[in-house]
Amino acid sequence: MAPADLTGLSAEWLSIGALAERIGERPSRIKDLIRERRLIAVEVGDPPVASVPVEFVHDGELVKGLAGALTVLSDAGFSPTESVRWLLTEDEVLAGRPVDLMAAGRHTAVKRVAMALAF
Repeated sequence: MAPADLTGLSAEWLSIGALAERIGERPSRIKDLIRERRLIAVEVGDPPVASVPVEFVHDGELVKGLAGALTVLSDAGFSPTESVRWLLTEDEVLAGRPVDLMAAGRHTAVKRVAMALAF
């Protein structure tokens, strides 16, 4: 189960089925994205259910640049939980939450800051 501080970082947690419905994909496609590490799901709730923060969806699609940011964070040694926490937490350098900036089209800046975390 995700720690309480992670659970509270998202306005809503979407199950794989709910995410698939929201973005017009099959649940099997969502599972493929998770297996390919282009998307992260963390266990939340009681009982724990693999879920994705609603902030990963913008205008009916996954946030542009999300897959690349997740790759950079993984390469920097972040676990899936740590990656979700970083994306949903205010960052001083970016002056906002990375996921919100990516939704606003600033995914390159987010990836640049994420790359610096590896050093």
